[in-house]
Amino acid sequence: MAELPPYFNIDPDQALADLGPIGSTAAFGEMAAACTRGRDDLAARGMDATGQKSLRLFSTWEITKYLIPVAPAHFRRVLKSNPDLPQGKTETEGGAKWFTLDEVLRLRAHFSQEGSKSKEYRPYRPEGLPAKIVAVANFKGGVGKTSTAAHLAMSAALDGYRVLVIDLDSQGSMTSIFGGTVEDEWQTVFPLLARHYAEAAQVENHSRLSRGEQVIDIDDTLSEALKVSAPDLIQKTHWPNIDLIGAQLNLYWAEFQIPVWRMAARRWKLWDALTERLEADGVLADYDIIFVDTPPALGYLTINGLSAADILLVPLGASFLEFDSTGRFFDMLHATFGSIEDSENMAARALGRDGMAFEWDAVRAVITRYDGAQQAEMAALMQAYLGPVLSPHRQDFTALIGQAGESVNGIYEADYRDFNRETYARGRQAFDATYAAFKRLLIGTWRRDEKARD
Repeated sequence: MAELPPYFNIDPDQALADLGPIGSTAAFGEMAAACTRGRDDLAARGMDATGQKSLRLFSTWEITKYLIPVAPAHFRRVLKSNPDLPQGKTETEGGAKWFTLDEVLRLRAHFSQEGSKSKEYRPYRPEGLPAKIVAVANFKGGVGKTSTAAHLAMSAALDGYRVLVIDLDSQGSMTSIFGGTVEDEWQTVFPLLARHYAEAAQVENHSRLSRGEQVIDIDDTLSEALKVSAPDLIQKTHWPNIDLIGAQLNLYWAEFQIPVWRMAARRWKLWDALTERLEADGVLADYDIIFVDTPPALGYLTINGLSAADILLVPLGASFLEFDSTGRFFDMLHATFGSIEDSENMAARALGRDGMAFEWDAVRAVITRYDGAQQAEMAALMQAYLGPVLSPHRQDFTALIGQAGESVNGIYEADYRDFNRETYARGRQAFDATYAAFKRLLIGTWRRDEKARD
């Protein structure tokens, strides 16, 4: 007799015995505590003896293959003839030399000054133009949104750019990747949004007082926010050229507070809050690229992140459900930002002012975790419908990507000696190609700005 499927002949008494206690609110607390202990344990495995997350060292082979375009022999000659440059450390007598990323950046600066002018030792960056803000967004979970943003940030840092990462997702996954510590919402972007509102309320109150109307209350929260600027929230990470504004669970409170503020001061342009605070506090001049990881929902925090962005990246998988969900995401973007424009332009026309329109330098959908053997037909169909909006680059799924996703470390934080060399090269190649496609967008937008300025 053929073996029956496992869903036949389930014993009710055994099922009851396996069921366990009834769920409760208190049980959620116990589950959360267990997850916290597990998370801390996993995070600690990437920390040094002081309890801080540390970045691995980079070998001469890796530096000359991926980071500084020189031959290994020439690299060694330059170090020998310049003893004031970082010389690296060896783990064994006569073994390979290993360098910190900070030392790699110093070496890159030397080669940029003294090396061949035909080689790109430092990435393209027009002087006098502000940082580019890059939002990575989609309200479909599991599409690789946070890992894509994190690995692009790491790629850009390895390339020599100064990077700021802003975590708008109260789950704080990006914050965990970069070893951030966030005690409460006052160490997130929340006080920046509150300050922007408080300043708008103060302006509104001047008008109301002149008309003899009731003013907007500037409570203790808003008074405290007026004292906070973006540099107060920026924390260093274990990457020398990646800084972070982190997130934690209490940040979600902003989704409830913002509409309350909006009701009190309808003229407040909440969608400009993040952009204008970053600009006013000099952040756009201090960095080259700012990556914004948004929540998997189109709430007020996501709207701020998207409206601040110069470049919008939308990761998705090559499947019907993710294609369908991403279409709905674009539809919501159309409806949400269209509604804001219509409302603002109606008021502008009444006052005889110019209208407004949201604009992005580039918007690209990016296929992630791609399996060419299984998804080629679906990806081609998606490309046919989305055209240039869908990046022709596919981010292949490899064993290294899967292993990196199971740990706190990113692919670029993984020591290649922990993997099969071929596996590492293949996994790195997938993300290097993703970064190359992004960098082409980045350089194109900067060049367009540069030509418009000149």
